[in-house]
Amino acid sequence: MSQTVTYSPAYTLVPTYECFNRCTYCNFRTNPGKSPWLTLVEAEEILKRLQNENEKICELLVLSGEVHPSSSRRGAWFGRIYDLCELALSLGFLPHTNVGPLSYEEMAQLKAVNVSMGLMLEQLTPQLLQTVHRQAPSKVPSRRLQQLEWAGKLKIPFTTGLLLGIGETQADWWETLEAIANLHARYNHIQEVILQPHSPGNQQSWDAPAFDPHQLPEVIAKARQILPASIAIQIPPNLVPDSQWLLACLEAGARDLGGIGPKDEVNPDYPHPHALDLREVLEPAGWQLVPRLPVYPQHDFWLTPRLQAATEGWRTEFGDGEMSST
Repeated sequence: MSQTVTYSPAYTLVPTYECFNRCTYCNFRTNPGKSPWLTLVEAEEILKRLQNENEKICELLVLSGEVHPSSSRRGAWFGRIYDLCELALSLGFLPHTNVGPLSYEEMAQLKAVNVSMGLMLEQLTPQLLQTVHRQAPSKVPSRRLQQLEWAGKLKIPFTTGLLLGIGETQADWWETLEAIANLHARYNHIQEVILQPHSPGNQQSWDAPAFDPHQLPEVIAKARQILPASIAIQIPPNLVPDSQWLLACLEAGARDLGGIGPKDEVNPDYPHPHALDLREVLEPAGWQLVPRLPVYPQHDFWLTPRLQAATEGWRTEFGDGEMSST
C-alpha cells in the first residue's frame, strides 16, 4: 500500500521585491524604490491566464519584500497586498500571504481574504543579528515569534519554518522547533513546518556553502520527535536535487513538498520540478503524490463563510485524494 505525500499547486504573486532588510543570503530583494509595484490590472491578467491552465492552480501565494512599518508607504503597500488577495479570491483562487512581520491589526484584516498565512522563523538565536541579519531589523527573533502567537490568537492557519545553514548550531534547530511546538500546543494553528536548506544564489552577498541536503533526513527525524503529529514537515524538492535523498527525507518523516509552481521566487536559481516528474520518482518507491489546499481540513471551521465556500469548492475539485497532514 502506497503512502501519501502532499503538495500545493501554487502560483506566486510578488507585490514588490523592494525590502528594507538586507539579509546577506537573500536572492529576492531589491533596494527600496527600485522595484515597481505589481498593479491590480497586471495581476488580473496573470490570474485570468492561470484559470485556463491544464493543471489547476489552487493556492495563490502573495510573497513580498517588506516596506518599513514607519514608512509613509506602508499603508499603500498593505492595501496592495489586501487587494491582491481580494482579487485572487474573487477569481477562484485560495490566497496565502507571507510578507514579513505584520501588526496585529494587519493580520486581523488579512484573515478576511486569506485561508492561511505564513512567516519563517528561520532561527531563534539572536547571534545571527550580528552576522547574516545585521542589517535586517525585522529578523529580531522575538518579533517573529510574536507573529506566530498572534496568528494563534486570531485563529489563522499558519505555516512557519527553519532556514538551515545560515550560521546557527544544531542546538539552535531544536530550540526553534521546541518554540514552535509550544505555541502550537496553546493554539493548535501550525499546519506545516518547512525545513529549508540554505542554497546559494547569484544575488546574495554572503559567501558561504550550501547546507548539505544529506543532513536533512537526520534533522527531519529529530523534528518529527519534537513536533506534534498534527504538524506536517515540509521540504522543498527543488533544494533536494538527489532523488534518493528526497526519498530518504520522506522516510525520515517529511510528508509535504510545499507549493509547486512555475518559479521559486525565494530561490530563483533552483527551478521547481514538475509534479509529473516528481511522481516518476515517488511512485516506484511507494509514494502517492496528491494535491492539497493551503488550508488543512481541521482548520476549515476557522474560516469566514465566504472562505469556507471557496474552500469547499476546491475540496470537491481535488476529491478523495486531497488530505490533511496526517
